[in-house]
Amino acid sequence: MYTKRIDMLMASSADMVYITSPENLQYYSGFTGGEGALVLEKNAHLLFTDSRYLIQAAEEAPDFEIIDIAKVRAEAYLEEKQPTRLGYEENFLTAADFCRLQEALQDTEWLPLSETIIKQRAIKDETELALTRQASRLADEAFSHVLLLIHPGMTERDVALELEWYMRKNGALAPSFPIVCASGYRSAMPHGIATDKKLEAGDFLTMDFGCFVDGYASDMTRTVVLGRATDEQKRVYETVLAAQRAAVSTVAAGKTGKEMDAVARDIIKEAGYGAYFGHALGHGTGLMIHEHPVLSPRSEEMLVPGMLVTVEPGIYIENFGGVRIEDLVIVTEDGCENLTSATKELLEL
Repeated sequence: MYTKRIDMLMASSADMVYITSPENLQYYSGFTGGEGALVLEKNAHLLFTDSRYLIQAAEEAPDFEIIDIAKVRAEAYLEEKQPTRLGYEENFLTAADFCRLQEALQDTEWLPLSETIIKQRAIKDETELALTRQASRLADEAFSHVLLLIHPGMTERDVALELEWYMRKNGALAPSFPIVCASGYRSAMPHGIATDKKLEAGDFLTMDFGCFVDGYASDMTRTVVLGRATDEQKRVYETVLAAQRAAVSTVAAGKTGKEMDAVARDIIKEAGYGAYFGHALGHGTGLMIHEHPVLSPRSEEMLVPGMLVTVEPGIYIENFGGVRIEDLVIVTEDGCENLTSATKELLEL
């Protein structure tokens, strides 16, 4: 698996590639320590790290030569080798590190590879998809768990902690991101992180969460009502639900992010809520919670099979509340596989 990924990257015509971002360390070697560097050559794969991670690196990256940076640093190795064309992560390497290496490698041609890596990681293999399915299943189960506990007087933080506890207890490494748990007027905040605000009867409660399983993230959102929903709450909810279902039904290889975003956005506009849907329809997931591609009004790129994308339209009205419904799907040739199975019908708790 890792050799195939490296071979694809080395096809960029660099004679060496220098990798330091934690996610790409894992993607190309399997090493999850996060502290270190990879130097990739046609016939040599080297992983540089420190004494804290030497045993772990040897276990996780058995096909790599593990080098203790107390003996040889990756930068010193590059300086000794003087590569002709060096591929590097221009979106991650700091300006200071770049300038220092450039000074040491004055005859080297620098080949930016961030865009190449981003696009490579966007298309998941079966191992990555299987891990994402597991992470999504855990999130679904956590939602079912917390529905039995939600009641007025409980705090947003209580809800978030129950979700996190369930996912960790059942095999997740960590939440994919700080859990969004926003109730009442706060549900109009798309990224309203959980607070000590107490849930009240009549509140919308939006929960946006997911977890990491062996490095791969899930992401889902559900909105419920505490008690009976008002007519206006029902109208807002049903509008978002219609937009979300329509957008999911259009996901397929060959479609652009712009096309799919428009499907949901047009439904929300026609219902009179266009001004209250400000963010993009969705994004990719993977080793990071936000990855390529993006489903937005500006995205002209076509989807291909194996991409993971969220579909998450929302309506957010200040001093009233908000609704977001989000599924995570795998793009296929003729549609998508929806990894989020929790009901999307309006739940009045």
